[in-house]
Amino acid sequence: MATESPATHPSEEPKPKLWQSLIPVGFLILLLGVNVVKFGGSPHIPLLLSAACASVVAIAIGHRWKDIEEGILQSILVSMKACMILLVIGLLIGTWIAGGIVPLMIYYGLELIAPSVFLPLACVVCAIVSLATGSSWSTAGTVGIALIGVAHGLGIPSGIAAGAIISGSYFGDKMSPLSDTTNLAPAVSGSELFEHIRHMTYSTIPAFVIAVIIYSIIGMFYQTEIASAGEVELITGTIQSHFNLNPLLLIPPLLVIAMVVLRIPALPALLAGAILGAFCCGLFQGRGLGEIFEVAQAGFVSETGVSAVDTLLSRGGLESMLWTLSLILCAMTFGGAMERSGMLRRIAEAILRLAKSTGSLIASVIGTSVVMNIIAPDQYLSIVVPGRMYKPAFDKHGLHAKNLSRSLEDGGTLSSVLIPWNTCGAYMASTLGVATFAYVPYAFLNILTPIVGIILGYTGWSIVRKKT
Repeated sequence: MATESPATHPSEEPKPKLWQSLIPVGFLILLLGVNVVKFGGSPHIPLLLSAACASVVAIAIGHRWKDIEEGILQSILVSMKACMILLVIGLLIGTWIAGGIVPLMIYYGLELIAPSVFLPLACVVCAIVSLATGSSWSTAGTVGIALIGVAHGLGIPSGIAAGAIISGSYFGDKMSPLSDTTNLAPAVSGSELFEHIRHMTYSTIPAFVIAVIIYSIIGMFYQTEIASAGEVELITGTIQSHFNLNPLLLIPPLLVIAMVVLRIPALPALLAGAILGAFCCGLFQGRGLGEIFEVAQAGFVSETGVSAVDTLLSRGGLESMLWTLSLILCAMTFGGAMERSGMLRRIAEAILRLAKSTGSLIASVIGTSVVMNIIAPDQYLSIVVPGRMYKPAFDKHGLHAKNLSRSLEDGGTLSSVLIPWNTCGAYMASTLGVATFAYVPYAFLNILTPIVGIILGYTGWSIVRKKT
C-alpha cells in the first residue's frame, strides 16, 4: 500500500503566516477597486486572478497543487445546490411572466397598494412569507418578483424596493425554525434551536422595527404625484389587454409557498412551480409548446409597445442566470483556494487574538462571519468556520452557547446578501433584477442587526452566562 503524503494530514500541513494570508485578500481588493469601481467591470476576472494568487502563495509555502485543486472543487461542490436553484428560478420567472402569473400579481398590487405604504408593507409581507417558509430565496423568487414589478409601476426606485423585500425575506430566514441557517447556527455552537430563536429576538426585532419605521418614512415621499394615476392606469390597462388575468393564476405561487412550508426542499418545489407556470402559459395564455420552451430557455420578451411594461416583463429564462452562475464559480474558486491552504483560518485566528472582553469577542464573531462571506462567499461557511473557531473562546469566558449562535446569524446570515459575489447576493441580484450595490444601502435589517448585536455585546444586555 502506498504511503500518504504528509500534506494530506491537516495537522502536518504548512501553516501560512498572517502576512502571507493577507496577500490574496489585498490583491482581490486592489483588482476589485480597479475593475469594478474604476472601470465598472464585473468581479469575475478579479476573483479568478485572486484565486490564482492564493494558489501561488499556497504552493510557495509548501502546499501541493493537487490539494489546492481538490479544495477548489470541494468549494464549488458546496455551491452546486445554489446554482441549480438559480437555474430553476430562471425557468420559473420566464414561465410565470409568460403564463400571466407575475402580470396578475403586479396588476393586483398596483390596484390595491398605495405608494406611501408600499415599502413597509412589502417588508412585512415578505417577513410573514419567509417566516412561514423559512426561506429568503423562495420568498424573493415568488412574492419578491411581483413586488419589484409593483414598485416599478408605482414609481418607487427598484433599489429601495429590493432593500425592503430583502429585509423582510431575511427576517424570516433568520427567525424561522424551518430555516437551514437557523438550524445550522445552534448545531455548530452547541445551543438548542428554540432557545437560539428566542435569543435572536433581542437583536433582530429592534432592527426589524427600526427598518419598518424607516421604510414608512421613505414611503411618505412617494405619493401619487410621483406615480400618477394615469401612469398606473396605463400599466394596468396594458397588462389587462395582453394577458388573461384569471384569479386561478394565483394557485401556482400559493402551491409553491405551501410546498416549502411542508418542508419539501426548495429545488423540487420551485421546479414544480416552473412547470405549473408552463401549464399556465398554454392553458390561460394560449401559448404553444415551442414558445414555452423558448421562454424557459431565453426568457419572456414583452412587446406591448408600452416601454414601462416591456421593461418590467422582459426577463427570466435559464440563460438569464448564466452570468450569475459564472460569478459564483469564480468566487468559490477563490474561497476554495483560501480555505484549503489554511489562509482563511489564519486570518480568523488573528482576529480572535484581539478579542479580550465579551463585547470584543462578540464583535469579532460578527466581523469574522462578515469577512468569511467576502472571502469564502457562502453563508454556510460564514457560520460553520467561525462557529468552530470561537466555541472554545466562549467556553473560556463562561458565555452560554446561544450568545455564539446569535452572533453567527447576526453576522453570517444577514451579511451574505450584501456581497455581490456571495451566493446569496448573486441570487438576489439576479432574481430581483437589481444590482447588489443598488439595494445594499436600503437593506436596513441586514445592516442594523449586526450593529445591534455588537451593541448588545458591549453593553452586556441579554448576554447570558453559563450556569455554574
